[in-house]
Amino acid sequence: MVVLNKIYTKTGDNGQTALGNGTRVEKHSLRVNAYGTVDETNAALGLARLHSNGELDAQLANIQNDLFDLGADLCRPDMEKDKDAEYQPLRMTKAQVERLEAEIDVMNDLLEPLRSFILPGGSALSANLHLCRTISRRAERMTVELASQESVNTHATKYLNRLSDWFFVAGRIANDDGRKDILWVPGANR
Repeated sequence: MVVLNKIYTKTGDNGQTALGNGTRVEKHSLRVNAYGTVDETNAALGLARLHSNGELDAQLANIQNDLFDLGADLCRPDMEKDKDAEYQPLRMTKAQVERLEAEIDVMNDLLEPLRSFILPGGSALSANLHLCRTISRRAERMTVELASQESVNTHATKYLNRLSDWFFVAGRIANDDGRKDILWVPGANR
């Protein structure tokens, strides 16, 4: 259980922060940037949810919770030491990735195939979901770069990869099942 009695601690005033295992690192470290961008994705998703309802909103709520799980996973390095930890660190799972895949498949079955790239926009929800997509792609790039240097849970990177696809398909669903997508017209303004 997380208890936050005091919001400011002053421990980061010198440009460092603590990871989930207590290790102090620079706030500009790749790991902090990766989970910070996951947090940014979650904040953008909160804005998107202002325009959602029903089943899609419930799915977005699940993703928001997953993004906290993902941040907890990424802020805890040294996966090989998990078995020795005082408590088992929270790690992303294959089931979370598979849930996204199943939801993508259900949504995609409602859509006509694309004949062009689409421009972010249409409805307010769709525009916000495309913003979430691009931020989650950045989080994925940072996490993949981190994984090239340090140990990272493979389900974390897979989740981020599927998540941007989920946001793309959900953005089309939010545009009247793709009927109100704005299609890119190559060279239209030459």
